[in-house]
Amino acid sequence: MKQHTVIDSPYGPLTLVADDGVLCGLYMTGQRHRPPEESFGDRDDTLLGAAKEQLAAYFEGELKAFTVELRLHGTSFQRSVWEQLRAIPYGETRSYGDLADALGNPRASRAVGLANGRNPVGIAVPCHRVVGSDGSLTGYGGGLERKQRLLDFERGTALF
Repeated sequence: MKQHTVIDSPYGPLTLVADDGVLCGLYMTGQRHRPPEESFGDRDDTLLGAAKEQLAAYFEGELKAFTVELRLHGTSFQRSVWEQLRAIPYGETRSYGDLADALGNPRASRAVGLANGRNPVGIAVPCHRVVGSDGSLTGYGGGLERKQRLLDFERGTALF
């Protein structure tokens, strides 16, 4: 059974979706590939206390890696990409090609990009840490401005 809650963040409201009490979605307002609201289930602001606490600590600069339980719905390839995203250290970036190499398929950078774009739990599964092979910002479901702000925040150069 899915339920959701909405929290404020420095990047606008975040919708957190739970599947039987486990975080399965974290979406920004206006995010590309955001599922329809009706798929989030009923709103319950008592949900996902640990996820809310970890997000608050992250936005305070106190948390570098999320440990909250996740239930990631996707293909096996998508889930393998999302696991690679979770391995990118706070404040660092990797290219799509780096991720494809880590998966043992150096020619899969486009497929990695598509899986990255379908990440259902942004921020906690840090798809914002993926950049082009030349270090340039590339697509981000939450918008390039938010991606730049998240990267600046993690590097300690953000202005709120």
